[in-house]
Formats: sequence, structure tokens, C-alpha cells
Amino acid sequence: MNARARRLAPPLAAGALVALATVALRLRDPHVDNSWGVCPTRLVTGLDCPLCGGLRAVNDLTHADVGAALSSNLLLVLAVPVIIAFWIRRLVVCWRGGEAMVPLRIAPWVWVGGLAVLSVFTVLRNLPGSWLAA
Repeated sequence: MNARARRLAPPLAAGALVALATVALRLRDPHVDNSWGVCPTRLVTGLDCPLCGGLRAVNDLTHADVGAALSSNLLLVLAVPVIIAFWIRRLVVCWRGGEAMVPLRIAPWVWVGGLAVLSVFTVLRNLPGSWLAA
């Protein structure tokens, strides 16, 4: 195996795993109660975690029903294009090699901002009557 193939193997393997999980979600409908298990946070606390509704959102996206996906988990649907962009960027970096292989450094304020968004989203989706509820 040449150097480029070795560099490309991790992001391609990750993409294959995500594709496999997406196909599984397409074939086994998470809208059916307990078809994929129960969220431990919801089971213990009765509250929706930031990921609650994520499986249903992915299933809805595989059916091209963006409205239903947004209703299931708004934050995940908004994150999908960003995640895909980072994955494509990683593929390009691995293809080029050399100095481009330096890991992406994320500023601390981005992590803090992301945690703040997750926290606010979690609180808002657990308010009584919230349209963000899973």
C-alpha cells in the first residue's frame, strides 16, 4: 500500500462507517418506539439530550424530508453540512500529504461557543411545549 492510500484510509473508513450507519437507519425506522433502544439520558432524567431525535432526523434526511428532520433535531440537521465539509477537507488534506497533514487546530473559543450552543439547545428543547423537543 502506498503512502497516499495509507493517509486516505482513516477518513475513508470513517466515511464508510457513517454510510453504513445511515443505510441501517434508512432500513430500520427509528420512529418506531425502542427500535434502536432508549436514550440513557431520557431514561434516567426524563429530559431530551442534545442528540435525542438524531436517529429520526437522519432517517428523515434519507427520505429527503428536511422539515421532519428539522423537527426531530434541528441542531444535528444544521451540523450535517459542517461535518461533511470538515470530512471533505480532511480527505483533501490526506490526499495532498506533507505539511497539510498537520492536525486542524480549533481555537478554545470555538469549543466554548459550541458547548454554549449545546447547553442552550438542551435547555430550550426541554421547556414545556417547546417546538425543539425531540
